[in-house]
Amino acid sequence: MSIRTEIQNFLTQVGEKENNLFPYMANSGVFEPGKSTVYYSGPYWDEDEVMEMMHSLLKGKWLSSGEKVARFEKHFGEKFNLPHNVMVNSGSSANLAMIGALKKYYDWGDNSEILVCACGFPTTIAPIVQNNLKPVFVDIDFTDLNWDLADLESKISSNTVALFSSPVLGNPYDFDRIQEIATKHGLKIISDNCDSLGSKWRGQYLTDFSVAASCSFYPAHHLCTMEGGMVSSQTAEIVALARSISWWGRDCHCVGAQNLIQCGMCGERFKQWIPEYDAVLDHKYLFSNMGYNLKPLDLQGGVGLVQLKKWEKIHSLRRDNKQQIQAILETIPGVRVINERTEAETSWFGVPIVCDNKEQKQWLVSFLEGNRVQTRNYFAGNILVHPGYRHLGDYTQYPNSNQVLDRVFFLGCSPTITHEMISYIGDVVKRFNRKLRVSRRSL
Repeated sequence: MSIRTEIQNFLTQVGEKENNLFPYMANSGVFEPGKSTVYYSGPYWDEDEVMEMMHSLLKGKWLSSGEKVARFEKHFGEKFNLPHNVMVNSGSSANLAMIGALKKYYDWGDNSEILVCACGFPTTIAPIVQNNLKPVFVDIDFTDLNWDLADLESKISSNTVALFSSPVLGNPYDFDRIQEIATKHGLKIISDNCDSLGSKWRGQYLTDFSVAASCSFYPAHHLCTMEGGMVSSQTAEIVALARSISWWGRDCHCVGAQNLIQCGMCGERFKQWIPEYDAVLDHKYLFSNMGYNLKPLDLQGGVGLVQLKKWEKIHSLRRDNKQQIQAILETIPGVRVINERTEAETSWFGVPIVCDNKEQKQWLVSFLEGNRVQTRNYFAGNILVHPGYRHLGDYTQYPNSNQVLDRVFFLGCSPTITHEMISYIGDVVKRFNRKLRVSRRSL
């Protein structure tokens, strides 16, 4: 019996026991309205990913990062026009390695300033501080929830070196304007692309405008390798530095079977690498940077290769689901759903919802959650309100960002959300609207 047949038999047995062929998937199995939860996201997997994962574990050549990770890096780059890539263990680690690599490549001094949005995910900001750089915060614009470009330009100083772009839930802001600002002031554009994989501006990927980009393969994101991330760039040396930082800081870059070549890919693995050390040194133990161990498992690279084959369907379903859910939500009085710009093609991470006031958001979120429809905050809201980041600035200086936790949330539009689930969301919203009308009549 082949290992594939054994795995298929195991999955079938588990599926029959659980009444669900893929119990590891969000929104899998038979959907029962009012009883099943509509998860906002989750891995868009079937047996192919599990087969690949088990085969890599049981029959693969490497456990840690190896040939399958290297192949995933290559094919990911070909798919998204990113010639140089290194896979790491998370999107947050990707930001950490990327900022460290950019600081060294561009020789940014300590306390050089990088502009960031005051709202968003904390690990867009933490790596700036961890690399002895200074985040400068920008308020948001409520038209699209992205950073206010006028406020951004007003924050530029002689010490500013870069803009760290992180479009909200994948939705691009005015990239024509940001390019003008960056060119005018001689600034680099960096992409936190963890929520924005596949999003485009005037037919180009958002990462085409950046000196480097990060991506996440967390289960909620566009591609899922369980955990995982990627650092990408058009510049080979930037990714080489990110690879070194992610691999303990070592100088050697051999991958997989290249490690078995006697003299390595460089052809001179054993030589006097350190002038101050008068003897031969193994290149695998030359450390040119201070680094970490941020490597993924090789089976994650194999899963990534399977996921890439589904990319077009994932992208299409996210866009379709967003439009259908938006049409339902827009029937609620006092609710606005953020649209994409005409120049953009958004690969939506979620459906961004803006309520008129705090009470409405709380009531609507409570009703949805009470009916088993998952919701999510727009991440941290103003990050400067949080204890771990309060020392970085005065949160009161960002009036729009301070409204986010009160008025903004999102629903998922993951490809794991089915037509039956969207129909159920529609029924829940109809009931909410009826309850809202009764409440208003009684006032």
